Amino acid sequence: MPRNHLDLRPDCGSCFGLCCVALPFTASADFAIDKDAGHPCPNLDAHFRCGIHAGLRERGFPGCTVYDCFGAGQRVSQVTFGGRDWRSDPRTARRMFGVFPVMRQLHELLWYLTEALSLPPARPVHAELRRVLETTERLARGGPEELVEPVVAAHREQVRPLLLRTSELVRAEVPGRRDRSGADLMGADLKGADLRGAGLRGAYLIGADLRNADLRTADLLGADLRAADLSGADLTGAIFLTQAQLNAARGDTATVVPPALARPAHWQS
Repeated sequence: MPRNHLDLRPDCGSCFGLCCVALPFTASADFAIDKDAGHPCPNLDAHFRCGIHAGLRERGFPGCTVYDCFGAGQRVSQVTFGGRDWRSDPRTARRMFGVFPVMRQLHELLWYLTEALSLPPARPVHAELRRVLETTERLARGGPEELVEPVVAAHREQVRPLLLRTSELVRAEVPGRRDRSGADLMGADLKGADLRGAGLRGAYLIGADLRNADLRTADLLGADLRAADLSGADLTGAIFLTQAQLNAARGDTATVVPPALARPAHWQS
C-alpha cells in the first residue's frame, strides 16, 4: 500500500514509454502531430526514452510536459507485465496499452486517497478512506484481465463521495468559503482574489488571472488550470491539486506550492 506520494510519482526509467505509445495525440497547440493510440511516437527511441525530451515545448509538444501517469507506467511495465516490454514480446502490446490508462486512473485515485488520509480535519472518515484505499490498491494489483474500465469506473463512483466529504471537513474551518465547483471561469480576472477554502473542483480556470490569489485550502480536484496565471498565488494547503495541473499552469518563484508537488521548470524566474 502506498505510504506517501513518493510511491505515486512517475519513474520513466522503469517504464516502457507507455504514455508515448498507448495514448493518442491530436495535432494542436499541445502536440505537433497526430498519433493514433497504440502507435509509438516518432520521437520515442530504442531505449523507450523521448529523443527530444529537453526541447519538448520548443518542438511543439507542450502536452507531453504536463502529463503525469501517477506512477502507473512503471507499475504496468514492471509489475503487471513482469518486465516484459512490448517490443521484445509483441504479444503483450495490445493488452499492455489497454491496461495503462486504466491503471493510471487507479493511481490517480491512490494519490487523492493518500492525501485525504494525511489531512487531520478528515479524521471522521479516515477509517473509510483506508478501507477504500486498500480496495483501490487491490484492484491495481490485479492481472491484465481484471484491469478493465467498467470495474474502475464503478469503483471511482464509490470513491467520489468520500473525497467530497473530505473536502467539506477540511474547508469547514474557513468561514465564508465559496463553492464554484464546475464553474466556467475561463479567462476570469481573479487577481488577488480571496479564494480561501473555495470549492473549485471541476472548475474551468483556463487562462484565468490568478496572480496573487489566495487559494489556501481550496479544493482543486479536477480543476482545469491550463494557462492559468498562478504568479504569486498562495496554494498552501490546497487539496487534491496534482503535478499535472501545476505543469499546465503558469507561475513564478513567488507562487507558494504545496510540499508534495514540485515547481515546474518552465515557470518564470
